[in-house]
Amino acid sequence: MAQPGEPTHGSAYVNGVDLHYVRAGEGPPLLLLHGWPQTWYEWREVIGPLAQQYTVIAPDLRGMGDSGKPREGYDKRTVADDTRALVHELGFEEVAVVGHDWGMPTAYAYAARYREEVQALAVMEAMLPGVREDDKLGMLWHVRFHQVRDLPERLVSGNEETYLKWFYREGAYDPSAIDREALQEYVRAYSAPGGLRGGFEYYRAYDEDAEHNKEHTQQALEMPVLALGGEASFGSMPVEDMEAVATDVDGEVVERAGHWIPEERPDYLVERLRGFLEDAGYAP
Repeated sequence: MAQPGEPTHGSAYVNGVDLHYVRAGEGPPLLLLHGWPQTWYEWREVIGPLAQQYTVIAPDLRGMGDSGKPREGYDKRTVADDTRALVHELGFEEVAVVGHDWGMPTAYAYAARYREEVQALAVMEAMLPGVREDDKLGMLWHVRFHQVRDLPERLVSGNEETYLKWFYREGAYDPSAIDREALQEYVRAYSAPGGLRGGFEYYRAYDEDAEHNKEHTQQALEMPVLALGGEASFGSMPVEDMEAVATDVDGEVVERAGHWIPEERPDYLVERLRGFLEDAGYAP
């Protein structure tokens, strides 16, 4: 039997997809949304400490990890609806949402569509498609590569470890943060049938996401927002994007961190989230 605060695994069929998730703790729900090329496992160092105050829910997003890998539904509105349906399935409605990488535009879509339910929003290390677009064109080579239909799957299949390991090292301030055990877990997930395709579909929905975000930005978010960027990665961009779409933004560039903040600076992230959520009035 799991001890208090110890993560337990579950599965739920919601919004037309099977979602695998990890849950830990008791208290107000705190939803953690991962990015690519990772899974719920990126939160492993922060789940336990956060579970001392919150019910932490960390799903594998549609198409990634041990969740279902349907052919469609990778625009971030749909992915956000998946996670909202999971939150409701687990008996909650109001929630605080944290998103990293593709989890950032997913969390933003959740907050923009269900403003009365999202009490606080924290995002890190990504950009919002369609927001301040002139500043981003051509920034990341792999975005366009992953958008090509079928080709990246054919080129990367069988070489998942080599390909993913390059991103973990290239995007890090501290390359040791994603160790051998973590690497093998991510390679396992993305080597599974449909694993590469599910991840690349997030990029193929970019233009659709941009159109959705242009609609979302017509009304600024009013809930408290925390935005973080690693000094060796996106820097101030997450803060600037959120300042363009929300009225109450706290943010900073995280020292000694690259793209993988939850793994490179887990202690910092736990304390930063705790303080932010307390200041937002979202605390037990």
